[in-house]
Amino acid sequence: MKSSKFSLLATVLCLSAAWSGSSVLTAAETNTKCPIMTDSDADPDSEVEYQGVKVGMCCTKCAKLWAKNPAYYIKAAPELLPQFKGQEAKLGLDKITLLPQKFCPMKSANLVCPDSPSTEYKGVKVYFFDQKGLEKWKLDPETNAKRAIAAGLLPQLAGK
Repeated sequence: MKSSKFSLLATVLCLSAAWSGSSVLTAAETNTKCPIMTDSDADPDSEVEYQGVKVGMCCTKCAKLWAKNPAYYIKAAPELLPQFKGQEAKLGLDKITLLPQKFCPMKSANLVCPDSPSTEYKGVKVYFFDQKGLEKWKLDPETNAKRAIAAGLLPQLAGK
């Protein structure tokens, strides 16, 4: 009996979603990793909402960064944000140009965006997750650049 009630409820929810034009997300279709500090688990206490969709963040710092440029992060890390799959046109992601550099050279699992702190190095703009990363870079830019280029973190500097 419980099984048939559950089936009926699931059918009603799916039909309701189909009629309203929205999709029903399962737990597997929500992000479990932070879309900014990509090696950190999402924390329910740092959840935000964008376009009516819940997004898990690992901390309030990432939630604040997300608020400044959510569409950029969705386009930059679609594999981490399955809840936005199929909504690319609605979100205007086709109008967003990604940087050639995806990750911070000092914190290699942290995404960067056009609003991130940056500096010029050999005539090329290099982006950092935060000001601390930029300050650490400035202590030894040559060594840090070599390491980051070797790790594939600075494609805009490859061959320079």
